[in-house]
Amino acid sequence: MTATLFPQLEIPETLAAGPGPGNTDARVLARFAAAGVADHMQPDVLRGMVEAKHMLRAVWGTQNTYTFGVAGTGWSALDMMFSAIRPGDKVVAFNNGTFSGIDGLTIRIKAATAEELAKDSLNPDAASVTVIDVPHGQSVTREMVDAALAAHKPKWAFMAHWETGSGRINDLQGFSDACEAHGAMGLIDAVSSLGVEDFRIDDFPGVVGWASCPQKGICCLPLTYAPVSFTDRFITELKTTGAATYANHPIFEARHWGIIDGEDVAQGTYHRTHSGYAVAAFHEALRLTLEQGVTARAKSYQTHENVLREAVELMGCEVTSNMTSLVVLNLPPSMAGREMELVQHCRAQNFGIWPTLSAPVQVRIGILNQLNRHAITEIINRFGQAIRDLGGEVDQDAINALLDSRYGVSVAA
Repeated sequence: MTATLFPQLEIPETLAAGPGPGNTDARVLARFAAAGVADHMQPDVLRGMVEAKHMLRAVWGTQNTYTFGVAGTGWSALDMMFSAIRPGDKVVAFNNGTFSGIDGLTIRIKAATAEELAKDSLNPDAASVTVIDVPHGQSVTREMVDAALAAHKPKWAFMAHWETGSGRINDLQGFSDACEAHGAMGLIDAVSSLGVEDFRIDDFPGVVGWASCPQKGICCLPLTYAPVSFTDRFITELKTTGAATYANHPIFEARHWGIIDGEDVAQGTYHRTHSGYAVAAFHEALRLTLEQGVTARAKSYQTHENVLREAVELMGCEVTSNMTSLVVLNLPPSMAGREMELVQHCRAQNFGIWPTLSAPVQVRIGILNQLNRHAITEIINRFGQAIRDLGGEVDQDAINALLDSRYGVSVAA
């Protein structure tokens, strides 16, 4: 059989205007491309890992020693966090969108007994897990968490901080307070909030485990390092119960980042083969985050999301989200039901907006790492043109007037 030699792969520039990944910052790409082909124990690679660990603690806002990056995407970080859940553990999980729903499935797999897995290994009905389904377009509230934890008295409680499936921010303070009140150990999916919202995880003592991703608010490349952070309580529990994994074991993996027995060692240590390219990119993404400042970046997201929200509402769309990096909307009544058609039309032109991945079908437009007037204007104008292409009406003069009124005619970024 003769092998087919395919032509060299050419991937065009795309305006990534969805829930993530975001457009990687040029500085991060430059550091990635400039990294020498070093072996994984080369001194600068080890130094970069140590420095990244310390910068990540500043970004998370924590004193947790067990704070580092998991090789992979946000899925890898979440799998590591959930590795502490053992078969039969009582868990309450809150689901208000696609991704918290997948998290809930992961939890059911981790908590299922051998008998429950044998009955349905791909979708086990774990008796020890209670999933609270919150209607689409609504946020998880303190009252919901209080009621569920009081009723079920779980060992673990889980919630997504920002749920990009529906574009909703859930009540992190209320979740943490409820976990403290009921003695549950809280676990948080912060994949979409880290680097976008201004928060410090040490302010939420009811939460013992946090997982995020490299390719959204941190503005790094996918498949580099997904941030995690675990409290001493989480690590103590993990030492007691163990975890059925090696590669994604929080304690074993922390050793690769120079965290041994709860202490930072002076230098980097032997690790499984981390890429110097990935280390360089992650290091620069964290430097960029700290240079801009989490507070300043969060305010910038609020400013630009408000402009995008006003613009699509001016086009007749109904916005149902409350995130600052993502607008989730229904099209104007005259175009109802054509959401998927419009998204496919945009994506065919390398304008990467997204539909929701579960019912009801809505349109999702994101602004990750698009925090300037030029980028927001391009997103708004391309979306408006897509509506016109499908026969809808958009008053471009009104859109231009809105942009000028919000940014000022001479304002740059």
